[in-house]
Amino acid sequence: MIIYLHGFRSHGRGVKAVALRHFCEEENIGFIAPSLSSIPDLAIQTLEDLIEAFLKTEQVYLIGSSLGGYYAMYFAHKYHLRCVLINPAITPYLTLERGLGFPPHVYDQSTFEWNRAHLEMLKKYDIPEYRGENALLLVQTADEVLDYTEAVKKLSAAAMIIEEGGDHGYQGFERYLHFILDFLE
Repeated sequence: MIIYLHGFRSHGRGVKAVALRHFCEEENIGFIAPSLSSIPDLAIQTLEDLIEAFLKTEQVYLIGSSLGGYYAMYFAHKYHLRCVLINPAITPYLTLERGLGFPPHVYDQSTFEWNRAHLEMLKKYDIPEYRGENALLLVQTADEVLDYTEAVKKLSAAAMIIEEGGDHGYQGFERYLHFILDFLE
């Protein structure tokens, strides 16, 4: 089972989630991309429930983008899972300070509250010792939201693809679907 973890303000029907869903259907691979709560503790609890339920009957793999990458690192470490991290947030409790207030969801532009208590929640899921031993890191150097070098430095044990250019959404993501599958399996 592949579980896709979307980023901040995003949802389970984003561009990468849709591409993965179609690819997994073609390859006959189990796939889920839940739309996660913007409240970190609730998102973590939802993912923990899903992972633990699936692990009872099958292998679980994670693919996380941005904030979803941060969550994926937490669970990859906790459950010893293989994961793919796409332009992952390394310290979202710092970088998401710029989101304080009532940011809009990408899906429908509805707003939600994002406050300092949420930033504090994120700190609980930081795993300083995690170096990406079971991870594939995909970063693009022109990420306009996060500094890709932070991920490269932290995830020094990960397999890496560092592409010049691109953006935070990871341009051309679909080019790597077969490579991702090979890495996970």
